[in-house]
Amino acid sequence: MTLRGRLTTAFLAVVLGPVLLGAFFVGATVMTVSQDRSMDRLDRAATAARTSVGALCQTLRAAVESVALVAGPARRAEAARQVVVRGLASAVRIESPSGALITSTPDAPSPPWADCAATGTGSVAVDRYEAIAARVEQRDATGTLLGTVYAAQVLDEAFIGRLAATSGTEVTLLSGSGAGGIGARSVHSTEPSGVRDRVVRAAVRLGPNGTDVTSDGRYVRRAGPTAGQPLPLVLSLPRRDPQGLYALLMAAVVLAAVFAVVTAWWLARSTTQPLAEVGYAADRVADGDLAARVPVRAQDEVGRLASTFNRMTREMQSYVQALTASRDQLRGHLGVLGDTLSSTHDLHRILQVILQTALAATGARAGVVLLLEPGTGTLVGQCAEGMDERRPRATAAAASGARGDAAKRPSPTASAAAASGARGDAAKRSSPQGEDAASERREPPERSEGRITVPVGAGLLGAVAATGVPLRGRVDRDGPALSPFEPRCRTYVAVPFAAPRPIRGAGDTPPGTGVRPTTLPAALGVLALYDRLGSDEFDDADLVTLRTFAGQAAVAVDNVRMHEEAQRLSVTDPLTGLGNYRSLKDYLRREVERAGRFGHMLTALVLDLDRFKEVNDTYGHAAGDAVLAEFARRIKAEVREVDLTFRQGGEEFVVLLPETDARGGVVVAERLGTAIRGTPFTVESHHPGAAGQTVMVTVSIGIAVYPDHASSGPELLDAADDALYAAKAAGRDTHRIAEPAHREPTETAEIPVPTGAASPDDGRVGGASSGAQPPRQSRGR
Repeated sequence: MTLRGRLTTAFLAVVLGPVLLGAFFVGATVMTVSQDRSMDRLDRAATAARTSVGALCQTLRAAVESVALVAGPARRAEAARQVVVRGLASAVRIESPSGALITSTPDAPSPPWADCAATGTGSVAVDRYEAIAARVEQRDATGTLLGTVYAAQVLDEAFIGRLAATSGTEVTLLSGSGAGGIGARSVHSTEPSGVRDRVVRAAVRLGPNGTDVTSDGRYVRRAGPTAGQPLPLVLSLPRRDPQGLYALLMAAVVLAAVFAVVTAWWLARSTTQPLAEVGYAADRVADGDLAARVPVRAQDEVGRLASTFNRMTREMQSYVQALTASRDQLRGHLGVLGDTLSSTHDLHRILQVILQTALAATGARAGVVLLLEPGTGTLVGQCAEGMDERRPRATAAAASGARGDAAKRPSPTASAAAASGARGDAAKRSSPQGEDAASERREPPERSEGRITVPVGAGLLGAVAATGVPLRGRVDRDGPALSPFEPRCRTYVAVPFAAPRPIRGAGDTPPGTGVRPTTLPAALGVLALYDRLGSDEFDDADLVTLRTFAGQAAVAVDNVRMHEEAQRLSVTDPLTGLGNYRSLKDYLRREVERAGRFGHMLTALVLDLDRFKEVNDTYGHAAGDAVLAEFARRIKAEVREVDLTFRQGGEEFVVLLPETDARGGVVVAERLGTAIRGTPFTVESHHPGAAGQTVMVTVSIGIAVYPDHASSGPELLDAADDALYAAKAAGRDTHRIAEPAHREPTETAEIPVPTGAASPDDGRVGGASSGAQPPRQSRGR
């Protein structure tokens, strides 16, 4: 059943139930009242009939006494006639003591007469009474009965009619009075002939003063015989059914029912129709139609519900539109972010896109991304947005001054630059390697100047990096207190992130040394946003969103570092950290092209350790690897930053000196020979328990200059290699310059060989090389 049907049924039950119950009660009450009124009428009629008969008996008694007081028969007869003439009685009868008739008025009814002095019904049934009489006994002075005088009133239709008129009911005189009136019949009656028999039959079953109802609904009352009223009378009244009242009552009930049905239908419709409209609109909203509205028909509770529903749908529609716009905007940012992550390995650009996307997704006014420098334990800002009004109080110089003496120590590259500064203007120009590295890793102005630096553990950002726990809230309420090194803000949300796998930093201890690296903080970077638009605080949803972007930042850092590491490993010798043979070929080609394009010189030094095989055979290959690593370090310490160093293979190394002539190459070669020769190499013995030993190592160097000795890169290496063999043949621990190119051969050049000299036996048996061996034929050295 629908809600409208239930409401209608409930209303009808509430309204019609009392109406019908009231109608039933009123009908029953009316019936009872009608019956009671009929009984009252019968009671009054019986009383009136008894009173009338009693009054008649009193009149007859007075008349008979007046006749009895007259002396003499003649005079009594005259007195009797006068009583009849005056209407005091219908007849007067005088009897002797034996009951014989003495005298009687004319037209006297024949006995039996009903005696007014009778006390009730006798045992002898009387067929019918012709009259009712009062009698007086005449006695003498001695009390002797002289006779009896009767004064009678005829019982005829007129008399019964007068009783009916007096009582206000129908009156019937019965014939039998003995034995309960069995066999009685109607003598005189004012009842209609069709009703009389039913009244008599009902009266026969009643005792004196009994009441019954006939089959046709008439009320019947026996009114005698009793003391003072000897006549067997029956009083009857028709039952007055209030048909008009019942009809009126039924009409009222029907009208009430119709009104209740109409009212219930109207109330149910006016109540359920707005609810149905709300339900229909809710279905439309559930199907995605947020434009659904409910008409407000009244200002009642249902109307307020409709108004609230409309306001809810309007706000929901605006929220969905805003969310859709934000989704589209975020999708665009994510697309840019994905394209950036997949198309570039520029860490600064990637972090900047991540930061801008996070700002757009959360509605923050400003943000910053910081990465940890493992060597200094300081968070350094990589990119920032909206920091014009939030600059830290401390300057970058003050922040960097807190890093200690590490920033004050000169680096090996600085020493090399100072050592090679005497070589003139060549040191003023960046090498191709330096230019390429700078072009790939050049820092933007916002990173190199005025960038944010925060010590780990200091303030908000330092605490997030140290603990690895994200924070959000208000500075004035939740803390922590901001350090002088970080941006000013009111509200914040900061999320740490770390690379998915450990990354070795520049300051980490190399493997195999037995020294554990310094423990790093819990996070290697922090992504922080400040002061959300609208002055609202950041919520948990913003924190989840920022964690997502922090994860992307971590992946980006890891990818870029892995890419840089892969690039470095692809062109770097893992043992010495110098360029391998692959990078040598690449940079040699580029430097030769540069020198040819600008008309500059390029000097190549090929270095080979003398008798390196003996080191491996004597001290083991681990010692040989240590010698090679130290040899590479000394080479890097003696050249400029613009000079390029490579391990060509085994114990053979190459140094490219841009914008350097043969004289400059000789200066560098002499410096390198002195650096190698001047300080012995310390190696560990491969015998267990043996102490470290010192090894004297020398180097032979071949020098070639482009374009004096060669016209291409491979020719330049071949010329330097030939000069290296010349240095080996000259007794090692020296250097030689290659012969000029394109010389016409005039005579066979002889290379002086010391007496007893043999082919050099220091082959290429050094540590493992990551670069491929040169394609040239190897010669013993």
